[in-house]
Amino acid sequence: MWHGQLRHLLLLAVLLPGAWAIAGGSLGDGSFLGITDEVWFIAAVAVPVIQQLAVALLWRAQLCNGLLTRTFGDAGFIVWGLIFFPLLVARPLLIAAVGLADVGTLPIPRALGIALGSAMLLPALWTMHSVKKYFGFARALGGDHFFERYRTMPLVREGAFKYSSNAMYTFVFIGFWGIALLCRSRAALAVAMFQHAYIWVHWYCTEQPDGVVLYGRSPDED
Repeated sequence: MWHGQLRHLLLLAVLLPGAWAIAGGSLGDGSFLGITDEVWFIAAVAVPVIQQLAVALLWRAQLCNGLLTRTFGDAGFIVWGLIFFPLLVARPLLIAAVGLADVGTLPIPRALGIALGSAMLLPALWTMHSVKKYFGFARALGGDHFFERYRTMPLVREGAFKYSSNAMYTFVFIGFWGIALLCRSRAALAVAMFQHAYIWVHWYCTEQPDGVVLYGRSPDED
């Protein structure tokens, strides 16, 4: 149940002060929608922590004890989606809010920020299209923890997955960097860096070990 989670917490304890150290010098003067940049920053860091701790706890509880399906039946997967998807959608929105509250603190020309930011959004959008077309959002949600049919599906090798077996974590999170660069925000860039690093903590500490139990191998191996 708790395999890898001490390592998860230790790495989180390193990443959190690192994100603050990168962003801290630019915070304290801005606001967006009447909310200070510091509050937006805290929210943008807290939401992925809440989400990934929830994933670690509930995926493991489902994997080890069938908690959600025992409690809610097949609707347990829907309940999980209602927990997971709002937190997922909030992640880029909060980075944008940090960027708009802290706009212009990254010392790069506006045109360069727009060019780089737009370029970084492209692989993220392409990967989301690949997830929808080839992988499926239900599978990305962790359907293999709930239903046998997802465990017998082959690895996806089309679209973005042709270039990385873990295209979602490799490419989608580049889009978060793009949002920060579009805003030319140091604090938003710190959040994007934190979120991208932290999703790999989730991979190595939770998802990969779960895959060994579910498939007898890491889920990114042939």
